Amino acid sequence: MIQKLKKIFASAPVSEPENAFEPTELACACLLTHAALQDGTLEPQEQEAMARLLGQRFKLDNVKAEALLETARGHVAQSVEMYGITRDIKDALAHDERLGLMEMLWQVVYADGELHDYEANLMRRIAGLIYVSDRESGEARKRALRALGILE
Repeated sequence: MIQKLKKIFASAPVSEPENAFEPTELACACLLTHAALQDGTLEPQEQEAMARLLGQRFKLDNVKAEALLETARGHVAQSVEMYGITRDIKDALAHDERLGLMEMLWQVVYADGELHDYEANLMRRIAGLIYVSDRESGEARKRALRALGILE
């Protein structure tokens, strides 16, 4: 399974050595980047949220989190295909870890203070692809909104 993730990302150029990041770290960073770019712009708040969330989740310092995001941006720029990434994430992460990923994704799409229609559509698609129910995704959304101070 990890070998599958390595194959997916092996063909794209990266700014870090190929083995600098775990495949799951890179896959999650790619999904976060894809979500952040869904509305057509990468806002500074989204960039900061992604770096903070990846740093917390994978215990990376700020420099390493930024390097991971830079690598992910390169992969996302070269490929619009999400099915393989989400399939491998579904296989590599336990259900509670996938719920945590959904919460991270919700925090990124709401980092700029609004939810674009394309972002909402992407979130539904990702939830289905990683086997997270609509109800669970909604609960993750509420947790994310509370964490951002948008929802009491």
